[in-house]
Amino acid sequence: MLVSPQHRLVLHTATFLVWALAASCAGYWILQVTSNPGPAERAVADAVGTPTGVPSEAGALARLLGATAPQATTVASNSSRFSLKGVVSGALGNEAALIVIDDKPARAFRVGSVVEDGLILQSARARQVTLSATSGGPAVMTLDMPPLVK
Repeated sequence: MLVSPQHRLVLHTATFLVWALAASCAGYWILQVTSNPGPAERAVADAVGTPTGVPSEAGALARLLGATAPQATTVASNSSRFSLKGVVSGALGNEAALIVIDDKPARAFRVGSVVEDGLILQSARARQVTLSATSGGPAVMTLDMPPLVK
């Protein structure tokens, strides 16, 4: 079979591009494996018990397969999860509060009711409520209403 010079040029160019792509991929992965230990490799080394300075095959394999280091999760403090929107006072002991939890719609809670697991609305005053772990226990947190805008 006879191949024209134009087809041969296209064939040579395509072959060159495929080999160039393969070489660059191989170079990338070689650099990934042989570079300084990353967070994932350190995490695997800690889990396996390998000293951090010693490159571990498990860490290199984990990074090669796309593992990332476990991220430290930031747990919002309870006081930032709760927001006091209003206080309703009636007869002594019939106070209630409008509390927003985790940016959900405000809900009304009476004094003595459970706001969330482990938190009870202990008292409600004019612009402030107190939450505690038990109905007669010490205050865990105090929520204040935002200042009035004039």
